Amino acid sequence: MILPRKHIKLSESILGLSAVILSLIDKPISFDDLWNDFQVINNTKELPAFHDLDNFTLGLTFLFAIGAIKEGERGYIELCS
Repeated sequence: MILPRKHIKLSESILGLSAVILSLIDKPISFDDLWNDFQVINNTKELPAFHDLDNFTLGLTFLFAIGAIKEGERGYIELCS
């Protein structure tokens, strides 16, 4: 969700989504593998909101913009140190 309402849950926000994505990156990983790992917890008790591919991409863009992730070798997504 990009446009907030009066009250928005952290799990529905891009900020909360980005935190979950960041927790899934423990080694260099491809976009497809990261998306598949995310789908396992999407809309469960771990992440009680549904996020589609557009929101997932926005979360990755946010993490890249703040310098939390970078593009590594072969286009893999990896954490910045």
